[in-house]
Amino acid sequence: MAERSRRTVRDLRRGNRARILQRLYFQAPLSRQELGPATGLSSGSISNVVTELASEGLLEEAGIVDSDGGRPRTLLRIAPGGGLFVGVDIGETRVRVELFDLALTELARTDRLLAQHGYDVERIVGHVRSGLADVLRDAGADPRMLLGIGIGVPGIIEREAPVAAGGPGTVVHGPTIGWSAVPFERLLRDVVDVPPEVPFFIDNGAKTLGQAEMWFGGGRGAGAAAVALIGSGVGASVNRGDVLDEDVSNAALEWGHTTVRLRGRRCRCGSMGCLEAYAGAEAMRERWQEAGGPLSPETDDETALAALLAAAYPPRGGAAPDPVAVSILDETAECLGAALADLVNLFLPERILLGGWAGLLIGPHLLPEIRRYTQAYALQHAIARTTIDLGHLGPDAVTVGAATLPLSDFLARGGTRPALPPPLPGAAPDRAAAARGRAAGGRAAGASYAEY
Repeated sequence: MAERSRRTVRDLRRGNRARILQRLYFQAPLSRQELGPATGLSSGSISNVVTELASEGLLEEAGIVDSDGGRPRTLLRIAPGGGLFVGVDIGETRVRVELFDLALTELARTDRLLAQHGYDVERIVGHVRSGLADVLRDAGADPRMLLGIGIGVPGIIEREAPVAAGGPGTVVHGPTIGWSAVPFERLLRDVVDVPPEVPFFIDNGAKTLGQAEMWFGGGRGAGAAAVALIGSGVGASVNRGDVLDEDVSNAALEWGHTTVRLRGRRCRCGSMGCLEAYAGAEAMRERWQEAGGPLSPETDDETALAALLAAAYPPRGGAAPDPVAVSILDETAECLGAALADLVNLFLPERILLGGWAGLLIGPHLLPEIRRYTQAYALQHAIARTTIDLGHLGPDAVTVGAATLPLSDFLARGGTRPALPPPLPGAAPDRAAAARGRAAGGRAAGASYAEY
């Protein structure tokens, strides 16, 4: 009760805006009359908020429908031109940058390949900087319309002191890619040329994939779902609650480093027997090379996995299946099934979705065996209520999920535009002055948003 009493008129107004925006975002088109029972707001509040949001360019009319004996009703929806989001996927083989409108329709994209240089931090930061400049230029977009930049990365995420207070902002720990306490947000702020009030949202790639599938894909409507990201490495997220629930949660798991073989293969994280050492595309390539597969040392993971699948599943009437390739893929399916059984037993998800470029590549061939092995290793009561399928959003799901990070914040704020926060108490005066100077010069270097 004390917490409720501290709410201000501004808080109430922002909450009303958020409720209407969220309903229209995920359930539009809706009329003002339909928004009443959907949000629990009075007709007067709805009218005021809708008028306000429309005047800001966030809502637009979506047609008129007849009502039973009354006046025709005007339908409303989110206005796609009301703002822009950027989604960035720091993947194993490329950095992908996509620009979206407010309705998350793709406007432009660009890829930067990583095969030759790997995860050098400076090069990754440079790819994000140039990729962002490219998509804004290609779409003819105004950077002042940006509402946020979301970035999905491999590894563990920590929120440290904000950049505006002289801290590193979001820090990434990625032992499998050679990143140790990388101050990624601060590095980006130093070079990315966007207005200083535009917030960055950096999170685990498997978590962004899970949020995308829960909002727009195969997880929508599920009370609980586990979403696996299978690429050169392996990760997962566990997601609970419908997109409009107040208690929705989304947690990243280092699932790829759970043990599936005692005294097994050495994983690139340094441990033995990890799932990633068997089910990641990099590990599948290495295992096939060790078994004598016809791959050159320079063959990349995507090419190798496609060749492995072609050898195990040749066209009808062609060569016989390669028994070594078949054995490697069957072991992969068993390891995935055993690890998925752990997710089933621990989290009791209604749905499991397999995504990531490698997961979508092997899924059409291995999904029946993965289901069979999962059922063999899981508790029967738990697996009986769980379905296992491929993700619905394709290989762009991490990028879309990254864009949902600033979108989620924008909706929660009731559609208010980002504003440049002042340096927090205790910030070094010279850094604060430098931040203001760079902002005046059009460079984004001093701002930070830590409350994600």
